[in-house]
Order: sequence, then structure tokens, then C-alpha cells
Amino acid sequence: MIIAGASVQGTAHLAGGQGCQDAFKAIDLGDTAVLAVSDGASSRDRSALGAHLAVDAACRLLAEDLPNAEDAPQAWTGWIAGRGRRVVEEYLRAVTGVLGTDTGGSGDPGTLAATLTAAVVTPPWTAFVSIGDGFGTLLTHDDRCHLVLPPPTAPPAFLSSPGAALRLRTFVVWEPELSGVVLATDGCAALTLDHPSVRGLPSEAGPLPVERFFLNLAATLRENHGDAEPLRRRLSGPEAGRTGDDLTVLCALVEGR
Repeated sequence: MIIAGASVQGTAHLAGGQGCQDAFKAIDLGDTAVLAVSDGASSRDRSALGAHLAVDAACRLLAEDLPNAEDAPQAWTGWIAGRGRRVVEEYLRAVTGVLGTDTGGSGDPGTLAATLTAAVVTPPWTAFVSIGDGFGTLLTHDDRCHLVLPPPTAPPAFLSSPGAALRLRTFVVWEPELSGVVLATDGCAALTLDHPSVRGLPSEAGPLPVERFFLNLAATLRENHGDAEPLRRRLSGPEAGRTGDDLTVLCALVEGR
């Protein structure tokens, strides 16, 4: 696997003296990659810490007891649903520990509110866990992009939201032509997603991936063996900066066929 990611502080956060509240983490297990990105709620004082707790919990738990690539779909769907619940529990346990240490046992978990978008990539399978407004795109060997995890249309929930475990989205995708998976926080939407009208489709079709972004990214990372600096430059450019929000992209590319 080729794994690369970058986070860039949003222009609005920079202007307001606010640090980057996104986080990402990945684990390379050889034939499997575990990816996680998180966006801390900008209105919450300690959400940057919450984002780091989220990606740590997700990567640790999603790297354990994985099904085999040859297992039946039921094994994968059952596993990712159970792991998703465990991630929420572990995040809340970590947040409670932080608040207990800092406030003598009292405090609002919402001060560390963060979203989470995570994926386990074991070709031909990809298993997703998501809460909030991050999104995920699959790349295939025929140079196609598929937005399999679109951003929600409703206001986003957070890992610290009441009933978070029930609002979690978990699902698996079986794609024999899988060549890569890209996760992104919502600040990247203007850079990486097109309105359907751009392709002559009605608004009900929902957002569509900007193929030139994803395919150029994949080609560049394959050529430079995963050097993320070109990705960082792209996320720091004027086109990306117009959102004002923090931007994070994390991807895993399958080597060979």
C-alpha cells in the first residue's frame, strides 16, 4: 500500500488565530491499510484534542481482529458494525478521562466534539465507519472515482453527541477493481466535489467527485512513492483556501493489480 495524508490550517482559522482542528492517522499492515480522519467542531474549545482522540481510537480498534479478504460479506458487515460501536465507547472513555483529570470529574464531553471518517482497506473489501460530515471516495483500476460515502445533508453529529453509537454509519464495499481509497474532511468539499449540475444532472443526484483531483493525486503519489508534499501544496493553494476551513485528505493506494 502507498499511504499519504496532509492537514492544512484553514484560512479563516489562521486569520482568527485558531489552530488546525483536524487530525488524521493511518496504520500500514502490509496488505491492509487503516485510515482515519477527524474534524474537531470549530465552536468547541478543545475539539482539536477530541479529533486526535478520535483517530487514535479508530486506528487502534480497526486494526484488531480483521476478517480475511476471502470471508463472506456477513463477516465484514458484522465486524465493522461491532468495531464502530467500540470506537464510540473508546472515544467517550478517553474524553471522560481527560475531563476527569482536568476538572475533578465534571465537564461536558461536547467541549471535545469531533467527527470521524475511517476505513479499513483490504482489497477487494473496504469497510467504513463514519459520523459527521467527512466523506470517502473509491478509485478503481479503470480510472474511475466513486463517492461511496457522501457527506450527509442533515446537520452533522459528533462522537460526543447523545446517541452517537446509533447515528454511526457503518458499511462495506466489495470492489474487485479497487485501486485506492481517499478520505477527506468537509473543508475539502469545494476542492474535491462537484455539484451535479456541472455534469448536467439534477440536484437530487448529489455531489460527484472531481475526477481530475483524485486521479492526479493518485498518479502523483504513485510516481513519488507516497511523498505527501504535493498534496499539502494543493490543499494550501488559492482554490482550496476559499473555504476558510481546515482541510485534511488521507489516502491508501493499492500497489499492482
